[in-house]
Amino acid sequence: MAIEFGQAMEEERIVSSTLTHDDEQEGGLRPRLLHEYTGQEKAKDNLEVYIQAARLRAEPLDHVLLYGPPGLGKTTLAGIIANEMGVNIRITSGPAIEKAGDLAALLTNLNENDVLFIDEIHRLNRSVEEVLYPAMEDFALDIIIGKGPAARSIRLDLPKFTLIGATTRAGQLSSPLRDRFGVQLRLELYTPEELQAIVTRTAGILGVDIDPSGAMEIARRSRGTPRIANRILKRVRDFAQVKGSGKVDRTMADVALSALEIDGLGLDRTDRRMLESIIRNFRGGPVGLETLAATIGEESVTLEDVYEPYLLQIGFLNRTPRGRCVTMKAYEHLGIPYQGQMEL
Repeated sequence: MAIEFGQAMEEERIVSSTLTHDDEQEGGLRPRLLHEYTGQEKAKDNLEVYIQAARLRAEPLDHVLLYGPPGLGKTTLAGIIANEMGVNIRITSGPAIEKAGDLAALLTNLNENDVLFIDEIHRLNRSVEEVLYPAMEDFALDIIIGKGPAARSIRLDLPKFTLIGATTRAGQLSSPLRDRFGVQLRLELYTPEELQAIVTRTAGILGVDIDPSGAMEIARRSRGTPRIANRILKRVRDFAQVKGSGKVDRTMADVALSALEIDGLGLDRTDRRMLESIIRNFRGGPVGLETLAATIGEESVTLEDVYEPYLLQIGFLNRTPRGRCVTMKAYEHLGIPYQGQMEL
């Protein structure tokens, strides 16, 4: 119940990096080929070599693991791999594959060299995961027929395929599964310049009149995440059409983002409320997660999974054995004088 509540809270925030109902048109914004894909240059360059080599040998691409924070383009990259290889892609998620039979149905319906994309692969059921091992290594399925003494095992040959797994928590993958991925690529947060290019491209697709300063202002406040940048662009477009001339420039972007309570670093009201609570009630910390959750009236799992990750990334929050601590950078950003931390 607490996890569901945390997910609901994440979906309500415009700076959420998880997929929300507002992103239903995201598929139409995604690039289809590697040369259209902005950012992740190191991963993209390596992937281009692997794809070309596989095509020269007329073989399926080795299994690929994509990991990194949500909203950085793992699903997009999986689609690009399939397009570059000239094959079909089947998309599913770890939680959707409840039993071994579900996985068997997916695998037996693949054509030669097809791509199977499993999002949130770290959430695969362990019994399903064990069936996946021979499928990845030997392109075969071991199935038990019958029960008790009459039970027997048969092996079904599968077409050769490429499994692409995506996860935000690579550390939660079991070693046997992780080791079966020949290609492992980490996606990093985007620079403002890369996000500016993505916002400009999206604006062109959506028919939004935007200038470079407006695109950069959106990019700076998007937490290094393309999904958030595209979502903010849609909201800024609304403000530009209703309260402006329809053109998105720096001034209009600032007006819209200020109305949405998103500051210059991409922090929203809930981020600032959490930091201010630690500062004013606990002199900047350390404070335990449960105590902090009770103080601001949120679930602890919501704080840990929704609010903390970005604050940790930008150096505003530290996790210590004694609890959470706010850093000097956060004091400066909030304009609050530093008065020293609590003594325990």
